[in-house]
Amino acid sequence: MLLGIWNKFKQGITIWSITTLPGIIVLALIIFLRLNGSLQFIEWLTLDSFLRLRRFEPIDERVVIVGINDEDIRGIRNYPIPDHEIAKLLRTLQKYQPRVIGLDIVRDIPVEPGHAELVAAFKDIKNLIAVEKVLPQVIKPPPNLPSEQIGFVDIFSDNDGKVRRAILGTKRPEDEKKYAFSLPLRLAETYLKVEGIELNKGIRDHDAMRFGSTELPRFFPNSGGYVRTDDFGVQLLLNYRNGRERFRTLSLKDINDIETNPNLLRDVFAGRIVLIGVTTPSIKDFINTDAIANLQPPGKIYGVEFHAHVVSEIVSAVLDGRPVLKTWSQGWEYLWIVGWGVLAIYLGRLTQSPLKNFVYVAVASLSLVGISYTFIVRGWWIPVAPALLVLVINGAIFSTFYQYDRSLRSQIEIRQHTIERTFVVIHNGPLQTLAKILRHVQDQDLEQDQLLEDLKNLNYEIREIGEYLKLEALDREESLRLGNGLILDLKLPIHNLLYEIYSHTLQRNFPCFQTLKVKAYSFAPIDEQYLSIEQKQELCQFLEEALCNVGKHAKGVIRLSAIGKQNEGWYTLSIKDNGTGINSYYEGQGTKQCLNIARKLRGKFQRNSVKGKGTLCELTWPITRKSWIFARIKRNINFM
Repeated sequence: MLLGIWNKFKQGITIWSITTLPGIIVLALIIFLRLNGSLQFIEWLTLDSFLRLRRFEPIDERVVIVGINDEDIRGIRNYPIPDHEIAKLLRTLQKYQPRVIGLDIVRDIPVEPGHAELVAAFKDIKNLIAVEKVLPQVIKPPPNLPSEQIGFVDIFSDNDGKVRRAILGTKRPEDEKKYAFSLPLRLAETYLKVEGIELNKGIRDHDAMRFGSTELPRFFPNSGGYVRTDDFGVQLLLNYRNGRERFRTLSLKDINDIETNPNLLRDVFAGRIVLIGVTTPSIKDFINTDAIANLQPPGKIYGVEFHAHVVSEIVSAVLDGRPVLKTWSQGWEYLWIVGWGVLAIYLGRLTQSPLKNFVYVAVASLSLVGISYTFIVRGWWIPVAPALLVLVINGAIFSTFYQYDRSLRSQIEIRQHTIERTFVVIHNGPLQTLAKILRHVQDQDLEQDQLLEDLKNLNYEIREIGEYLKLEALDREESLRLGNGLILDLKLPIHNLLYEIYSHTLQRNFPCFQTLKVKAYSFAPIDEQYLSIEQKQELCQFLEEALCNVGKHAKGVIRLSAIGKQNEGWYTLSIKDNGTGINSYYEGQGTKQCLNIARKLRGKFQRNSVKGKGTLCELTWPITRKSWIFARIKRNINFM
């Protein structure tokens, strides 16, 4: 018994290794590749694609861009733009009462004419933010401006050249005790201060930045799809505004053309954030991004628009609750990836064909993409690319390994089936004849002529079995050969087959059948949907074996009954006689054959002595889905 359990355990381990171990290896490989950064590019690409596929958003009316384009430069006939023109523009804008003005044009040295005018404008306009660069090349801000009116415009791209992060603040390289803030943060700070919302340190993350109750999630080295990335200062993942037109943009010429209508300009600029920068392709102040749809030129925005996106993200998050991109902790991310990997393994074990596996994996993949897209819309960047890779690869692997496993199982089953069928045919035919001959020889009650006749029959039966097995190899599912040479058509209803076996087996020349006086039989029909051809074979073999045992061993038998009946989803086939009863509890090949049949039917077999006199041989098995499930659970409990 222990050996049988051990063999089943080894078989289970082998099957598990074939169908499960490759999936675990793929899952471990995907996790390893993510940990060493090999999947960063795919994850960045996925993030950009999801952001680009979002529905279009309306223009952010709080932010206005004044872009100095090629036509403006031709009109001024000079570049860099002289200080006089910039001072004039600042004075013009200030008349229409914007809440804050950001000048995204470096002015560390004078550009004559008009430097004195620009210095005066800087001094008079208190809501003006000028710019500097602090990393890696330092460009000083305009002189004589307080630090509250200075913001840096440094931008860093990822290894693929795309910009997905904004630096909000960092320590100054020349003096780490001093802190520098970015232009967008300064603009947002000035704008929100009018709303009574101050900039403070974070509560959940002390090093993060917070406006009121809105804490901007800080970027970490392994946030989202990033791996060991430099998180110097305070950085923010960018949730670009998506749309055909993200911000209202005016040129110098536009302002000059409509300056005769001050009310119109006041409607455009009053109470808003105004960003001034260069928007001409010849200057090449571009930022690369694939996270925004319908860009012209494709994949590029001007530097001034980039700062507009950052300030818009901050202000919209504080005032409108617009999502800021957040990420899970690493533990939750890898639990998510492992979960999808386990699902792929489960689907591979659940489905019964490569086609079904492909369909289920496709549905699961679409669900994963849909879930991840919904998370992006709500402001969560979750690891979709690694989860999708492990799901798709495992799905393909399981299709391959399923085919291999099914082929291997099929070959084993065919071989086992051939061995079992060959033994049953021999056991119920020639071996029964041989046993009868041996018994008569031992009792010395067999004449020579009868012995020769029986040996001729034995020779005939053995040869006939050989011919039958050749035919069965070509058409194994259609017929069954009984020990007396009768071939049954297994497409007939099971109760008809059982009757044929009962009547023909009792006609065989077994000694104990000679004393029979009462023969009773009754076989209740079984719905064909609950029996396969193979199960019909096994039931026929069981009845033949049980009847043969009565004919050989039930000495003095007078009554024999073979009854098949249904009861609450179970079918019981019992053979009962009133012979001498069980003389030995040794499990011969016939008993082992019956136990094997009971196992295949997920039922149970018993052979017991009847009180008084006789033997009961009984097979019970489930014939409904509900009973089959119950039987399987019961068998598992017994095994444990």
